[in-house]
Amino acid sequence: MNKIKVAHPHRDPAFATGAYSDGVIINGFLFVSGQAAVDFKTSKFILATIEEETRRTLDNIKAIIENAGATMDDVVKCTAHLADINEFDRYNEVYAQYFKGIKPARTTVQSVLAEGIKVEIDCIVALPS
Repeated sequence: MNKIKVAHPHRDPAFATGAYSDGVIINGFLFVSGQAAVDFKTSKFILATIEEETRRTLDNIKAIIENAGATMDDVVKCTAHLADINEFDRYNEVYAQYFKGIKPARTTVQSVLAEGIKVEIDCIVALPS
């Protein structure tokens, strides 16, 4: 088994926290860990509206995916955690802007999230051959 670590391109190693990788490639797939509205230069959460946090979260995911040589079109599955499921429609409006054509399979649930964040998303990406 040959795993390859993928990091967010703006992650400052001095601020690396947690016992996880931003992404891991194995067997033609990229598994992206749960991402949130983080400024990777400072490793601080940027708390905002659900729309702004969703946008920053998906921009972070996009950066990790592109760092692995793929695009958002290659995402096949997402799992999203919302602090307040009543914000689903507002979250979904922003989320839909990131996926053209066939949308990834998705699970969205309400969860208790750390640090006051409103959304956390992870995904699985089929890497281009």
